[in-house]
Amino acid sequence: QVQLVESGGDLVQPGGSLRLSCAASGSIGRIYAMGWYRQAPGKQRELVARITNDGSTNYSDSVKGRFTISRDNAKNTVSLQMNSLKPEDTAVYYCAGGGWYTITYWGQGTQVTVSS
Repeated sequence: QVQLVESGGDLVQPGGSLRLSCAASGSIGRIYAMGWYRQAPGKQRELVARITNDGSTNYSDSVKGRFTISRDNAKNTVSLQMNSLKPEDTAVYYCAGGGWYTITYWGQGTQVTVSS
């Protein structure tokens, strides 16, 4: 069993940057896809970005060009660099891992608030 713990959430002004980190209690090397999801108040949880073991990535259209996902299998960490943040990026961000279509592991989430 792998536990995921997110960190890095904060209050930031529009246009600012944040870096989210996800630390796993066990090896993520065998987990095919690691990703970040987010859930805003009153909305469904949605995929933000995902990265596979071979380094392939995909991003939601709303964050493409602004966010960058990375993973370090040796350190069992996954990161999300978020630039040019917008108020609509405000949400709880969750780290997740599993297959391409199924999520096996979820973190507890970290709050990102973009506001002036």
